[in-house]
Amino acid sequence: MKKNNGGFFRSSFLYVIIFLAVIAGIYSFVGGSSGGTKSLSSSDFVKQLSDKEIDSFSIQPGNDVYTVTGTYKSSQKTSTGNNSGLNALIASQSQTTKFSTSVLANDASLKQITDLAKQTNTDMTTKPAASSGFWLNLIISIVPLLLIVGVFYLMMSQSGGKGGQGGMMGNFGKSKAKPSDPKDNKIRFENVAGSDEEKEELVEVVEFLKSPKKFVDMGARIPKGVLLEGPPGTGKTLLAKAVAGEASVPFFSMSGSDFVEMFVGVGASRVRDLFEQAKKAAPAIIFIDEIDAVGRRRGSGVGGGNDEREQTLNQILIEMDGFENSEGVIILASTNRSDVLDPALLRSGRFDRKILVGAPDVKGREAILKVHAKNKPLAPSVDLKAIAHQTPGYVGADLENLLNEAALLAARRDKKLIDSADLDEAEDRIFQGPAKANRAMSELERKTTAFHEAGHALVGLVRSNASVVRKVTIVPRGRIGGYALMTPKTDRYNIRYSEAKEQLAGLMGGRAAELATFDEASSGAANDFQQATNLARQMVTAYGMSEKLGMVQLEGNASVGYSEQGGAQSYSDETAALIDEEVRRLTKEAFDEATKILTEHKDKLAAIANALLDVESLDEKQIKDIYETGSFTKKGEEDEDDAKSFDETKASLDHKEDEVEEQEEKGSAEPTKPLDQDDDQAEKSDDTTDSDK
Repeated sequence: MKKNNGGFFRSSFLYVIIFLAVIAGIYSFVGGSSGGTKSLSSSDFVKQLSDKEIDSFSIQPGNDVYTVTGTYKSSQKTSTGNNSGLNALIASQSQTTKFSTSVLANDASLKQITDLAKQTNTDMTTKPAASSGFWLNLIISIVPLLLIVGVFYLMMSQSGGKGGQGGMMGNFGKSKAKPSDPKDNKIRFENVAGSDEEKEELVEVVEFLKSPKKFVDMGARIPKGVLLEGPPGTGKTLLAKAVAGEASVPFFSMSGSDFVEMFVGVGASRVRDLFEQAKKAAPAIIFIDEIDAVGRRRGSGVGGGNDEREQTLNQILIEMDGFENSEGVIILASTNRSDVLDPALLRSGRFDRKILVGAPDVKGREAILKVHAKNKPLAPSVDLKAIAHQTPGYVGADLENLLNEAALLAARRDKKLIDSADLDEAEDRIFQGPAKANRAMSELERKTTAFHEAGHALVGLVRSNASVVRKVTIVPRGRIGGYALMTPKTDRYNIRYSEAKEQLAGLMGGRAAELATFDEASSGAANDFQQATNLARQMVTAYGMSEKLGMVQLEGNASVGYSEQGGAQSYSDETAALIDEEVRRLTKEAFDEATKILTEHKDKLAAIANALLDVESLDEKQIKDIYETGSFTKKGEEDEDDAKSFDETKASLDHKEDEVEEQEEKGSAEPTKPLDQDDDQAEKSDDTTDSDK
């Protein structure tokens, strides 16, 4: 490829030089033939003729003018002429005895020149009109144009190597996919964790590619395509590469948007070229990432549905299951939105298999963490299983990012190992952003936030049949003043009525704690109410958990959400009022339940809040210890470092290392500190606090 590119640039440069040389030659022969000749205006010619400066001249009739050329009696300077451009570059004389001018073709001008020539005894001759003037002008105007067209044709032909179809314009229709060498693909199924069922489905695809004969002998038809569907970051592209790596076959990868260009027909041409390349390299795999960019349902485009995207889709349909045979080529495609794909693309014979690549369960998350932790030095205290439990809903890309952020934090802190504090801080950063260390909060606002988050944690502890309180913090991050992290005990795919009620009570715990402690509400519960309202509305309109409305689904279409319907209601205004009434009832019952729990455990609410005011963040074990014993064990100061600026972090770490060495020499240990159960009476204020997830 490098040699071809170099040859193209060298040959193109040569053509440009030839083109400029030819143009310069034409100008020097035609326009530049007046080089060394002084151009005069008709008035200057008449003046110089009357001043006897002209030795002789001749007149030749032309197109509506007389062309006058002649010689001077003495040399004249040419710098005053009108030479410009190439003429000025070509002209090499600064003195000349020749001149040329044009005068109007009328009797008065001719009589004036004739009379002056007689008076000054200047030789005057006449020439017949040039018969070849028309053809000369035609050649002058056409030859440069033909040369330009010829040079560009040669350049385009050279860029393709052979001209014609292989030229520059022909390259628009060429596929951008380049086959990867099977030897270079090091990805195998063992590199893909958390997708065991998906790998089992794809193992058969590898068998099709490795030994298709045994399936053909049984009369089986090898699947044409496999559609990988799932949320972003679940490893669809990685699975496709693993299939190609296991089968040791060429892998052609393209994005759906790569097919579509501004020129009509380019996408279809690229599809044909892609499949032609794959057939030549068969057995091979074609992977089309984000196929929904080109495979959307037909009839929704501009121009009556006959746009470029639909022509590209039609060509894909033909190549996958048309008259031509595509044996030995399997198409893998990925999408996040299979519901918008054209039905003809999803029918049997095209995408025969559809594999849902969803978010991994807790075991899958642990396996993914182990894969990405292989090249990272983890401290012995790091428990990947615990991290997997704390990250429900995380996909492979999120977990890889979590470990990467932890590695960056450890490097900033000049650590040799990645410890639990780094992973905890990385999780918080991904979840809500970096800590706002310089954010000023009043003492009352800080105490309000502490009791608010303690209310969430305490209700979650008491009503812990389905969820576990993993962490609670009052460290400001992003737009929030703190949050309580509660995750399901096990991976949950369905939600029961009791679990939904428990979740609602946990969300109402913050406001209930504020009113129980300060007898005044703050704006910190706004996000709690948003989540509680959405959950209660789903219970009423989608899950059929309301006795008044019955077991009907009024909202929550699986493929088209309520917001995507433009807010259109499929029920009456009376039903809408009843929905609002039921949502209020569920949230009110949850608030009453939270208030009852906090009233019964008021001392434990104060204990958790005071602990938060002391250390700002509590983990699962610390919260449980406070609830059961009223005391907790603080973590080492080094675990609480937030790694601010480089200089501050380095100085802080050096100082803490010196303190640790001094403590070790003295044999001191970190004490267990019981909490003061008596909370000072808080002052009432209109200050508000951001809070909550």
